[in-house]
Amino acid sequence: MPRKDLNQTAFSIVQQATDDTPPEPIDEKKKAAQDSGRRGGLLGGTARARALDSQQRSDIAKKAALKRWAGH
Repeated sequence: MPRKDLNQTAFSIVQQATDDTPPEPIDEKKKAAQDSGRRGGLLGGTARARALDSQQRSDIAKKAALKRWAGH
């Protein structure tokens, strides 16, 4: 079989990228687990911040800033 030229390859890539087949349906059980995990994740940071005093929050923020900028 002959190799595809550049135009055929580009056409093939565009066809794959713009495929209009519908995505697979999400299982209801899986969807419920995802929603539950998201709700827990959204609450976790707030609960942790309430449990810490201002000095602890400040120390955590300073440590995070040092880590963030250490590689630059």
